[in-house]
Amino acid sequence: MPAPIETISPPAKAEKTPPGGFAFGVTAMRLSTRQWLVVIALVALFVTTVPRLWKEYEPFHPGPDYRIPYALSKDYWLYQRRLEQASGQGNIYVVGDSVIWGEYVRPDGTLSHFLTEQSSRHDTYLNCGVNGLFPLAMEGLVRNYAQTLQHKKVIVHCNLLWMSSPRADLSEPKPQAFNHSRLVPQFMPRIPAYSADASERISAFLDSHVQFFAWTNHLQIAYFDQHSLPEWTLEDDGSNPPTYPNAYQNPLETFKHGIPTEPANDPDRGPSSRRHRPWNTGGAEPTHFDWVDLDHSLQWNAFQHVVRLLQHRGNDVLVVIGPFNRHMIAPEQQATFDAMIGQVRRWLVQNQVPVVTPDTLPSEMYADASHPLTQGYQELARELLANQTFAKWADRDRRAK
Repeated sequence: MPAPIETISPPAKAEKTPPGGFAFGVTAMRLSTRQWLVVIALVALFVTTVPRLWKEYEPFHPGPDYRIPYALSKDYWLYQRRLEQASGQGNIYVVGDSVIWGEYVRPDGTLSHFLTEQSSRHDTYLNCGVNGLFPLAMEGLVRNYAQTLQHKKVIVHCNLLWMSSPRADLSEPKPQAFNHSRLVPQFMPRIPAYSADASERISAFLDSHVQFFAWTNHLQIAYFDQHSLPEWTLEDDGSNPPTYPNAYQNPLETFKHGIPTEPANDPDRGPSSRRHRPWNTGGAEPTHFDWVDLDHSLQWNAFQHVVRLLQHRGNDVLVVIGPFNRHMIAPEQQATFDAMIGQVRRWLVQNQVPVVTPDTLPSEMYADASHPLTQGYQELARELLANQTFAKWADRDRRAK
């Protein structure tokens, strides 16, 4: 049997290594330095231009009683746009948490509404409150999304509820979930109750410093139920077995409805609401608060930063402390509460900030520890407008441009 014929393959040609020492496949696309610069320029143009052009496309016509809807509380890009639209109208801006926003009342039952209604000067007070806000988050909101607040008249609400316990102050070392975590300082100062990982902190930092990311968040919150487009597409309706109503829906259709507004009949707010009732309706009694020392309070330190920042921008700032529901404070703690108010007032006076501390409202005008009911806001506006310090501040020459 003849031996098999051995075939010898020709030696493979050595693959040439390009200059630089890296081998690319035959289909690899390599951009030159000039091409990379063109790509970067186009991306930068897109990122900076699209959010501006979107304002021309998206209808937004807030009325005098407008407030950021509860469902859009974290839409900071919309908050910024609201301030931009009102920046040239000589309004008075009322900044604060849910006490200013009006947790238990309708838009026409808030403090800003009654201040406008009762003002003899025909001033327009704008509701610049955000539901769930607190001083640490307010600092981020004012610093990064309220740049148009310059040379304006601004009322800032100081709510001592945020210093009523280490937990509320966010100085308690136990991690907790809280509203508006993407507004708080992500790196310094350290917030013991904030336990986000590095990626989330970096993402929050970019959102507040790059308009494009804030705009994409606006789209997700306002049009896609606070989801990214892939998440919205794959969202089920909770049934068993689940169905996916958005799977075959055109995402562009959602933009036809415009920016969501507050419901015409909100079951959670207004005099007809089940929540719109005095704080002690169910038999609640005065309680003890674990007040935080202001010298070591994160929230008070942040509030000071807010006031200084607004002053630095040339704003004419007035601070309203309260009205806190003293009916809920145990009698033996009233002196501690008075000492805190005194400390806050002294700091404001030392920094040339007019300050008003309204009287405690009647007990039946409070819904909880710090939120008035509709009648309470009406009475509070009447007291503020009659206050000599407030009237003198309101009558000062406007510096709005």
